[in-house]
Amino acid sequence: MSIADESSKKVPLTGADVIRQFIPTSPYIRYLGIQLVEIKPGQATLLLPFRNEVITREQVVHGGAISSLIDVAGMAAAWSDAEVPERIRGSTVNLTVSYLAPAVASDLRAVARVLRRGRSLVYLDVEVYDAANSIVAKGIATYKLG
Repeated sequence: MSIADESSKKVPLTGADVIRQFIPTSPYIRYLGIQLVEIKPGQATLLLPFRNEVITREQVVHGGAISSLIDVAGMAAAWSDAEVPERIRGSTVNLTVSYLAPAVASDLRAVARVLRRGRSLVYLDVEVYDAANSIVAKGIATYKLG
């Protein structure tokens, strides 16, 4: 997931503000229906509601939708307590996803946690759970701020 500065917007005060402004305005995130549930220092929780648009076949959520949820959750956690630069930019530089079980006809919740924060790179762990609180996927991501 990539974030870029739009000079017409007011500069956010915190990294969490960056995410609160970005998520509802991103066309792709909005298309998938991804919602920010909670953001706190070093952690973010997001929701991907189950809808026909995210089905691959029968009632199984497409792996690409799950991967996108992991990516957006990682981005949110990376910014959660980041210092906001003058020019707001960021990008996923690495993303590995392990699909552990099919996500069948269920809303999905992603919990992303910062593992380590460097000068510009943030290393993240993301777990995705179905409505029964069973883990369906796990992601490891690296996100670059600035």
